[in-house]
Amino acid sequence: MTVVQTTTGIPFVTKDGSTIRSFLDRSNAPVSNQSLAEATVPAGGATERHYHKLSEEFYLILEGNGRMEIDGEEREVGPGDAILIPAGAWHRIAARGTLRFLCCCAPPYAHEDTYFA
Repeated sequence: MTVVQTTTGIPFVTKDGSTIRSFLDRSNAPVSNQSLAEATVPAGGATERHYHKLSEEFYLILEGNGRMEIDGEEREVGPGDAILIPAGAWHRIAARGTLRFLCCCAPPYAHEDTYFA
């Protein structure tokens, strides 16, 4: 059994500009197929538009409101919204106020799988 205390994760900035606190990934658990993290984007901030060749992502908005863009389609998002980002889809999220969301990646998030225009 693997149980990780989520308050012990050390935040880091991803290549796209969001701040991530990893809960479960290859660095702290016997994970092979996915990762789970909490991401934050400060008020008025946004991630850089990017895509992942391998990873499919789920975002679950916990706090704040923002604007999600996936392959040119935009939509307002807020608490309770679950978002599917297919592998290979260009995406970014912009925060109106501070935005906090869970991010699940399969396969697990890797800087090497983040691509920009």
